[in-house]
Order: sequence, then structure tokens, then C-alpha cells
Amino acid sequence: MGYHRIILTLLRNLQDKTMNLIIIGAGGHSKVVYDIAKSLGHNVIGFLDDDTSKSYNNVRVLGKINELKRYKDRKAHFFIAIGNNYIREKISLANSDVKWATLIHPTCCIGSNVKIDVGSVIMPYSVINANTIIGKHCIINTGAVIEHDNNIDDYVHISPNAALCGNVKVNRLSHIGAGAVINNNINIGSNNIIGSGAVVVKDTINNHVYTGVPAKILK
Repeated sequence: MGYHRIILTLLRNLQDKTMNLIIIGAGGHSKVVYDIAKSLGHNVIGFLDDDTSKSYNNVRVLGKINELKRYKDRKAHFFIAIGNNYIREKISLANSDVKWATLIHPTCCIGSNVKIDVGSVIMPYSVINANTIIGKHCIINTGAVIEHDNNIDDYVHISPNAALCGNVKVNRLSHIGAGAVINNNINIGSNNIIGSGAVVVKDTINNHVYTGVPAKILK
């Protein structure tokens, strides 16, 4: 089945059916994260969000995001459910002493020798094939396909139905748009945005936006 080599911290999260979880963020992305957590049997005790009037499925916002440290004594894991890569990085670096959850939807296909670091979410019907590394606080969104020997760095977002072929490297803080295709043996620079539907056939340069078929720098 190929599930035996996922890192031990992930296995513990999946097996702990009574994990108490506080979700950071209460927007649209957090609703999907909530549903994944519930599908794994976890107990979502609340959200943290700067809009304290929000709620979802009768689970309310406990307080603001900058009040996170007040809730550490609840013996809960935390998960950052915010799509913006930079905000996830900022929150995680400022709170390195909390217990971060890793969430993988039961419908995902995970290959052998796959490593998934803390704080990442793997959403429904996505595929991560053999010898791939997923970094910290990444989003692998619905239906994404990540082929063999990929290396996805910290704080990366792979959008729905994106397809990464073999031996792709996606560097820190980059965003791969919905339906984008990354060819074999490509290096995606850090802080890149690859537009929806783009087809990347050459390595990309840090700090640029790429769109089109084939993908080119958006000026």
C-alpha cells in the first residue's frame, strides 16, 4: 500500500482519534481543514481569527490570532488554515513551541518513502507518489498530483488539480496555481507564483510571476 514510510509524527496524528485541535483562521480554507479534521475523528474545539464573530458548524472563534499563546495550556494541537504562504510562515515562526498538527484526508493516495512535515494539509483525492518530500505548513490542495521524487519546500501551496511531474523542486513560499502543469526535472524558484493553467517547461527565477503556455514571466 505504500503507507508504511510516512514520518512517525504524521502516523501519530492520524491514529490519535481524540486529538483536540484549534484551527488558526476562520475563512473559507479553514472550513475545508475543519472537515478534514472531523473526517479523521479529531475534536475541533475552536478557531482563532481576528474576526471573533465568525463560526462554522456551531464551532466558534475563541479569540484573535495574536492571542494564540493563551490557548497553549489546553493540551491541544494547532493548525494554520490560512492560504497566504507568508502569513503561515509568520505565525509558525512566532509560535515554534506549539504542537502543530498534520492533516491528511482519507481519500489521498500516498506512495512509499514519502515524508510529510508538520503543519501541512493533504486535501481530498490528491496523489503524492514515491520518494517525495513535503515541507512544513504546506497546502496540497484537492486533486493535486505530485509525482515521484518531488521536493516541496516549506510554506508552499499547490492548488487544486495542479500536476507536478517527476523530479520537480518547488522552493520556499511559492504558489502553484490551479490546473498548472510542471514538467519533469524543473526547479521552481522561491517566492514564485505560477498562474492557473500555466505549463512550466523551464526552470523559473526567484520572485517572479509566470503565466501562459509555455509559462513566461508576467511583466
